[in-house]
Amino acid sequence: MFFNSIHFAVFLPVIFILYWFVFNKNKSWQNALLIIASYYFYACWDWRFLFLLVFSTLLDYFSGIQIEKSKSVKESKIWFWLSVIINLGFLGVFKYYNFFATSFTELINGFGFQVNPLLIKVILPVGISFYTFHGLSYVIDIYYKRIKAETNFIDYSLFVSYFPLLVAGPIERATHLLPQVKVKREFNFEKAKEGVHQIIWGLVKKVVIADSCALYANEVFNHQEQMNSLSLLLGAIYFAFQIYGDFSGYSDIALGTSKLFGIDLLKNFNFPYFSRDIAEFWRRWHISLSSWFRDYLYIPLGGSKGGKWMQVRNTFIIFLVSGFWHGANWTFIAWGFLNAIYFLPLLLLNKNRNNLEDIHFKWNFNGFKTIFQILITFSITTFAWIFFRAKSISDAVLYIKNMFTNLNFDSQFLNNARYAPELLWLIGVFVLFEWFNKYKTEPISGKYENIKLLFCILAILALGVFSDYKEFIYFQF
Repeated sequence: MFFNSIHFAVFLPVIFILYWFVFNKNKSWQNALLIIASYYFYACWDWRFLFLLVFSTLLDYFSGIQIEKSKSVKESKIWFWLSVIINLGFLGVFKYYNFFATSFTELINGFGFQVNPLLIKVILPVGISFYTFHGLSYVIDIYYKRIKAETNFIDYSLFVSYFPLLVAGPIERATHLLPQVKVKREFNFEKAKEGVHQIIWGLVKKVVIADSCALYANEVFNHQEQMNSLSLLLGAIYFAFQIYGDFSGYSDIALGTSKLFGIDLLKNFNFPYFSRDIAEFWRRWHISLSSWFRDYLYIPLGGSKGGKWMQVRNTFIIFLVSGFWHGANWTFIAWGFLNAIYFLPLLLLNKNRNNLEDIHFKWNFNGFKTIFQILITFSITTFAWIFFRAKSISDAVLYIKNMFTNLNFDSQFLNNARYAPELLWLIGVFVLFEWFNKYKTEPISGKYENIKLLFCILAILALGVFSDYKEFIYFQF
């Protein structure tokens, strides 16, 4: 079930009506309804993997209780590592086994030995990386005595399987979501209205921006050997806006949907393409994942303590693991490595904590300097996205080589519903709309909100891509 589908457009109002008008007297009934809705939502992808979600929920629920009840450090460690190993084991088998088997085989064959890898044919369970990290953060927090174990199984199950965030985040924390789950929610019209606005804006990002850009980006990347420098450059730019519109659009719809049920989720994007350096970009892009790696990997490794060598080591580990988290392909590892290289000068010069304040643009020298910094950061980020999008390292290298050596900037006609000039105008309007609303949760609420809402709905109907039905990119992760 996609957020941009008729199925979801029917599903959401039904659950909303039941939640506020039938089960509104009892918080436990509301939570139970949301769990049933979440399991149905997940089963629409593949009902067989519903058992894996339930098993993961049971594992971490009982592990958390046993860790807290343990009478010795040794017993606590046993339960802790049992949960961690099984969680990562499932993730490893479903997501990474074939990658490691193939890579090992290629390495052995490179030495002249002939080995045929034993591969498994299995579908990657949608959302497994996200709900696995939900459970892991919960168990880790209990182990380090940051939180108490949750004894109410209904409440904990909802924390793990809550349908707005189940398949593509944001990656929630028990300290943020569980307290909201455990209290009775009262309907708040203003919050619900803001939620609807955020859903609509998320749909604009997805079907108007992301899916329009996908038509062109896919054509370029799939036929890169036929493309000239201009087309390759535009293809990279369009993919940059495709992945931003797609993923941040999903996050907006998830946050807006959750507000309809009186629950706030963690903010996942904060206008990342307005960042002035790569460090700021990673404070604004996929915030819930970046903060997860910071708290559960970077800081335990030593964080920023110790000498520069330790900081550099930890930074590269974080970026490489982040790249590998996205997918079992060397392209994602290369993407993570490239971002670590970008980050390195800021770290060595102690400038990685610059630009913590919001942008306050003025038409003066500093204002033009800010625009220049934003363009540079966007350019190097877009360059890295080429590795993220390419099917292999060799494809990415060839793409970049052709982009810089072809030097043909004639416009090419592509067999597309939306070609370059249209998209450039569309993206330009979108960027301006976000720029002038960058201090708000979503740009619709506030002055002239009815006019802006109507404008967005008309944009979805008139410019949205519906003929080429596309799922959200991050569902594959």
